[in-house]
Amino acid sequence: MSIKDTDNSDKLRLMIETIYIEEAILQHPRVLDIVSRFPRARTITCGRYGEVFNPKAQNFRLQKQNPALILAEKYKHFTMETPSGYGIGAQRNYYFSHMLNCLYDCRYCFLQGMYQSAHYVLFVNYEDFQIDIKQRCAATPDEAVHFFSGYDCDSLALEPVSSFAQQFIPFFEQIPNAWLELRTKSTQIRSLLNREAFERCIIAFSLNPDEVAKKVEDKAPTLERRLDALSKLQQQGWPIGLRFDPMIYQVDYQQQYRRLFEQVFAIINPEQLHSVSLGAFRLPESFFKKLQKLYPEEKLFAGPLESNLGMVSYRQALEQEMTEYCTEQLLSFIPKDKFFPCTL
Repeated sequence: MSIKDTDNSDKLRLMIETIYIEEAILQHPRVLDIVSRFPRARTITCGRYGEVFNPKAQNFRLQKQNPALILAEKYKHFTMETPSGYGIGAQRNYYFSHMLNCLYDCRYCFLQGMYQSAHYVLFVNYEDFQIDIKQRCAATPDEAVHFFSGYDCDSLALEPVSSFAQQFIPFFEQIPNAWLELRTKSTQIRSLLNREAFERCIIAFSLNPDEVAKKVEDKAPTLERRLDALSKLQQQGWPIGLRFDPMIYQVDYQQQYRRLFEQVFAIINPEQLHSVSLGAFRLPESFFKKLQKLYPEEKLFAGPLESNLGMVSYRQALEQEMTEYCTEQLLSFIPKDKFFPCTL
C-alpha cells in the first residue's frame, strides 16, 4: 500500500485528544485495545454516552474542528428496517450503525442536522449486533437478507482503529443468506486487500463530480483516490457498488456528471459491478434549517430548493431533469438490471 493509504489513520491519531469511555465497559477488550492506540489522549469516564453526546448546548461546527471519541455500548435497535425504496434488489433490507458521526465533513450530510454533537461514538459490543443479524437471517433462511452499514457513519474511515470490517466480514461469511454493504468514501481498504474477496460483501463508494467534491466534501479523499481504491478492490475480486448520491446541482451539472461517469467507467469494469444507485439531494426540513444556521454562507443551501411534505429538495422539475439525464448517461455504460434508482 502507498503512503497515501495511511494518511487518514495518522491524522486520526493526531486528531483524537480526548476519549470518553462508559464506566461499564472500561475493561472491555476492544476498549483496552483502542485506548492503547492513543497513548497521548486523555480518557474521561462517563455513565452513558448520551451525557456527552446529547446535550443541546453544543456547537456542531465548533466540535467538528476537534472531535472526541466516545466508546460506548449499544443496548437495543441493533438492526433497523431500511426506509421503503432503499435497497439493491433484495426484499428484506436492514441497516445498522456500529458508529455515529463521520470523520469527513460533507456539507450536505444529514448527520449535522440529526445530532447535537460532532463527537464520534463507537459502539464496541459488536457481538450483540451479530446476534441480532443472525436472528434476522434465521427468520427467513431461504431469502437473501441485506444489511447496510454506513448510514450513520462511514463504514471504513475508522477501520484502522475500529477493525469493524475485519470483525464483521468473517461473521457474514458464516451465514449463507446474509449480504453486507459497506458504504464509504474512504481509502482505508488495507484490511480488505489483505484477505480474499467475499462475494456477499459489496464495497459501495459514494461519488460526486470532482468539482462538487472539492466544494462540499471537506476532509474526504479526492475522487481520484476513491477511484484508485475502487480499482484495486475490483481487481482483487470484491463486488463493487457505485453510489451517485446525492446528486448536487450546479449550472453545468450535465457536463460534470457526464465527465464523472466517463472517469469512473474508464477505470471500473461495468461487467463486474454489483450495483449502481442514483439519488437526489434531500433533507428533512428541520435538519435543513439547522444546517443553514450552522453554515449561513454555504451556497449549496441557497440553490434551487423547495420544501414539500417536510422534506427539502430541488424543485420537482429540476430533480426530475437531473435524474433523467444521469439515468440515461449511466445506462449507456451499465446493464439496466444493475441500476437501482433511490425512490425515497
